[in-house]
Amino acid sequence: MTAPESGPPPSFGPAAESTPTVLVLEADPLPRLGRLTGRARIEHADESTLAERLPYADVLLVWDFTSHAVRAAWPGEGPRPRWVHTASAGVDHLMCPELAASDTVVTNARGVFDQPIAEYVAALVLAMAKDLPRTWDLQRERTWRHRESERVAGTRACVVGAGPIGRAIVATLKALGITAALVGRTPRAGVHGPEDLDRLLARADWVIAAAPLTEQTYGMFDARRFGVMQPSARFVNIGRGQLVVEDALAEALSKRWIAGAALDVFEHEPLPADSPLWQVPNLIVSPHMSGDTVGWREELGLQFVEMYERWEAGKSLPNVVDKQRGYVPGH
Repeated sequence: MTAPESGPPPSFGPAAESTPTVLVLEADPLPRLGRLTGRARIEHADESTLAERLPYADVLLVWDFTSHAVRAAWPGEGPRPRWVHTASAGVDHLMCPELAASDTVVTNARGVFDQPIAEYVAALVLAMAKDLPRTWDLQRERTWRHRESERVAGTRACVVGAGPIGRAIVATLKALGITAALVGRTPRAGVHGPEDLDRLLARADWVIAAAPLTEQTYGMFDARRFGVMQPSARFVNIGRGQLVVEDALAEALSKRWIAGAALDVFEHEPLPADSPLWQVPNLIVSPHMSGDTVGWREELGLQFVEMYERWEAGKSLPNVVDKQRGYVPGH
């Protein structure tokens, strides 16, 4: 684990005389936790059984990070786990007022998805600049149609979200010769504040949404923001679906207010087959896969095991989420 350490004091770990219970909100395939054999009692729950088993758990591993079961079950009666870990970067799917107000420590999978998502964003940028979707369409039609493509070197990007994923995206885009500006919640060295966002959007060739979902970011990319962008701009969302007003994006693309977009996350997932987004011109739709590279589940399981060993030893945990803000602060 390379993230800076923060969180509860060493006394946070388990009591010496008991074997801690780790409750896994399950999803297929299950995590590999064999390294914890004899050191933890591993139990499983699904959405229907989580509420009844939650009071008996010391640790909750939210392996099914698409589920909202934690948010529904947490306000119930009885004790609650002292530590909740989610195998995802975002925590909006599990946060509720009762969890936010509790003494329970929440951690996330920060660090696992940064570079894979950055590579995916770079692939989308190159695909749109080089008109690859159209090339594949023409190939299926057996049509030879020469076109000119665009260079990405020398263009500008605005990356919204200054966490490790946003920073990895900036570094990867810079390797392609793209000048990238990073926008975060508060201005600091190398990071613009929200007050600079509209100015940066108006100059950007590429706008990348990589922000966490909070009250401040919900629906931030609306008709006004798409109207600020250049007609030649492309928009990419790999953050959270609710960052975008999807009808406004569809209108912006249909009316050519912007040149193109790619969405990997959506307000409702999986995207329904009858969603109009499937047919929006110049929109690339992908099924929430930007961070999911070969072996990613094994990496998530290993990350939890290593964090558990720290917790077991009474050491402070990395990746501690500020439950009021909804993300790991200070970076």
